[in-house]
Amino acid sequence: MQLFLKDIVPAAQNNIDTRFIILDKAKSPAANGKNCIALAADETAAVHIQLWGDECDAFEAGDIVKLTNGIFSYVRNNGLVLRAGKRGKMEKMGEFTVAFVETPNISEIQWNPDPENPKCYIQSGVVSAYSRIFPPLP
Repeated sequence: MQLFLKDIVPAAQNNIDTRFIILDKAKSPAANGKNCIALAADETAAVHIQLWGDECDAFEAGDIVKLTNGIFSYVRNNGLVLRAGKRGKMEKMGEFTVAFVETPNISEIQWNPDPENPKCYIQSGVVSAYSRIFPPLP
């Protein structure tokens, strides 16, 4: 089942199927160009996406991407990001033809373990409505 970005929560599982448009992309200086962080969105929310290796060159701003078996988790130096991981797959579906919103950015939400189920997370606050890495689009 395909999820909207507003409905994904942090987890240590590759179980997220979704689609989004890439709004902006930046190389990560810490990974010698083998790692990129991107701002992506759908019609419900925005999120930071982590791209690895060939993914950095394969996707550009304006690309519509389908993610299968993705993971939304904390990554050192990049915070909370959505990524394909080892078991997931990202593929380009098209360009420039999808509605999107930039807020809320779910990478900028504080998540804490659910006291009733420590394997699940619940929202505990908003750090910033917009991405702190990418400025809002005009």
